[in-house]
Amino acid sequence: MSAPQPLLGLEGVSKRFVRRLDLAERIAARLGARLRDQVVHAVEEVDLAVAEGEVVGLVGESGCGKSTLGRVVAGILPASEGRLTYRGKDITKAAGAEAKKAALKIQMIFQDPFASLNPRLKVAEIVGEAPLVHGLVGRAELADYVDEVLTSVGLDPSYRRRYPHQFSGGQRQRVGIARALAVRPEFLVCDESVAALDVSIQAQVLNLFMELRERFDLTYLFISHDLGVVEHLSDRVVIMYLGRVVEIAPTEQLFAGANHPYARALLAEVLRIDSRHRIFKPVEGEIPSPLDPPPGCAFHPRCPHAIGRCRVERPLLKQIAPGRYSACHLNDQS
Repeated sequence: MSAPQPLLGLEGVSKRFVRRLDLAERIAARLGARLRDQVVHAVEEVDLAVAEGEVVGLVGESGCGKSTLGRVVAGILPASEGRLTYRGKDITKAAGAEAKKAALKIQMIFQDPFASLNPRLKVAEIVGEAPLVHGLVGRAELADYVDEVLTSVGLDPSYRRRYPHQFSGGQRQRVGIARALAVRPEFLVCDESVAALDVSIQAQVLNLFMELRERFDLTYLFISHDLGVVEHLSDRVVIMYLGRVVEIAPTEQLFAGANHPYARALLAEVLRIDSRHRIFKPVEGEIPSPLDPPPGCAFHPRCPHAIGRCRVERPLLKQIAPGRYSACHLNDQS
């Protein structure tokens, strides 16, 4: 029996940002100065399949490319290379009706709920504009529809007349979630969606995400640097380092024992009740610049287990057990 078709598929997806030389720099380059276009390798050759109804946690240090990957998935940024599919259809260069359909089905919820909401619009306009424009609801039914969406995220419908600055951080995030839900998506990209909230409010919003998953059959790509949150929410975890995926594993298996040295280093920093007497050490060294990533395995300058091969040959993401993948040369050692 063949495996079920994933809801979302990424095949060799890369995203690079290029800063071209300005006129003065081009002249200097022609005169012999060692200047060239600057290329930020934000995401490099990511392969990933997300099943319908699944919650995939995407984890890594700041600057590893996880937010950029989320924006590529949501269609906010175009991929530089590679292919994205949704329900088996290529949406990488979709246009017209296909592009509109994909844009509605995949929505993004951002980290800062204040910066992502238009301060000049009332909640009724923030939540109701997109479904009205895209013909999902008529103008006569719009007010009732907005009230229904606000209720689904735990907000009083009377708040529809307020502006974003009149809400607390947790309430603003609920407005952002309502805006995403208003176009009836199937897939939500949550980019550090609770990181800017107080801890007590974080728990409420996380519980809301799980309730909405059940109620609306949602699929999540949950981006976070907080492994505790990811462990609580996710079915699978994807670990990124310097734009590349280095490990993919079911959540329970990853937290029971990570394979990649970087993943093990991240897990060693997670606070546990039974490890309160441990001396916690951060991952040593600094993450390299995506402008000039190191050759071979990108983690080798910080890896205590690096061998000669790690410095010259980039490891491929390989299956090491059913449902588990890792990109580490140590897996090839006998």
